[in-house]
Amino acid sequence: MVDNLELVIITGMSGAGKTVAMQSFEDMGFFCIDNLPPRLIPKFWELIKESGKVTKIALVIDLRSRAFFQEIQDMLVEIENTKMINTTIIFLDASDEELVSRYKETRRTHPMAMDGLVTEGIRKERGLLEEIKADTQLVIDTTDMTPRQLREKIMKEFRTKDTKPFRIEMVSFGFKYGLPIDADVVMDVRFLPNPHYVDELRPLTGQDKDVYDYVMSFPETEDFYVKFKSLIDTILPGYKKEGKTSVTIAIGCTGGQHRSVALAERIGHGLEIDYPVNITHRDKDKRKETVNRS
Repeated sequence: MVDNLELVIITGMSGAGKTVAMQSFEDMGFFCIDNLPPRLIPKFWELIKESGKVTKIALVIDLRSRAFFQEIQDMLVEIENTKMINTTIIFLDASDEELVSRYKETRRTHPMAMDGLVTEGIRKERGLLEEIKADTQLVIDTTDMTPRQLREKIMKEFRTKDTKPFRIEMVSFGFKYGLPIDADVVMDVRFLPNPHYVDELRPLTGQDKDVYDYVMSFPETEDFYVKFKSLIDTILPGYKKEGKTSVTIAIGCTGGQHRSVALAERIGHGLEIDYPVNITHRDKDKRKETVNRS
């Protein structure tokens, strides 16, 4: 059983940025649930406490009706009386004009204006949420905020020493087995001399010293490494500034056994000076597995 749970409740005006806020907490390692009905929260908490595995939770709570509002109020009172839970309520707000503009842009219907004007739905919702807003620890006005600025604000307020920092996923692969679908950056190194055609190197991989040294021995490899590493060093701060928590860099050769593996190793270890890096060789042993099956 967990002794202390961190609970963040994200609420506020519809259209004020709750989805962006939830995504920000997901990136910080929180277990996030969108629109969990308040009446289910006690059972949810029992499961969490018994599991002992989840310590940081963010709940997004939307207002749909006056009855739903009363459930939220009762739930908040119950949580405040539970000492083992450290609770923070975030209220996201924006001006009426900005909320109307956002609804017009997305062409969505306001949840409290199903048969009326968006402005009428905003008015009703603001009246119902007035009491919750008054008791909220953190009110964020997103009127003049971009999604990126909202993410930065939330991460600044809630990031802790346990929050995972921006990281690099370095992946080698073989084009014959398909592209990694989650790659942000893909580089083809099939233009480099291929160790496959050297008999004694063919059964080895780019993690073996003989293959690694062979791949790195050519001037074109060194020229590529210097230029590609410079490019990566240039773009990574931009990814980080835009709010990404990880970037996947994929290096591919024909079979994913020699050239891509060697270069993924060198580039990945070169980036470790500034970032946490995880190196994965997706297809390194595919040829060996194929041979063993035949």
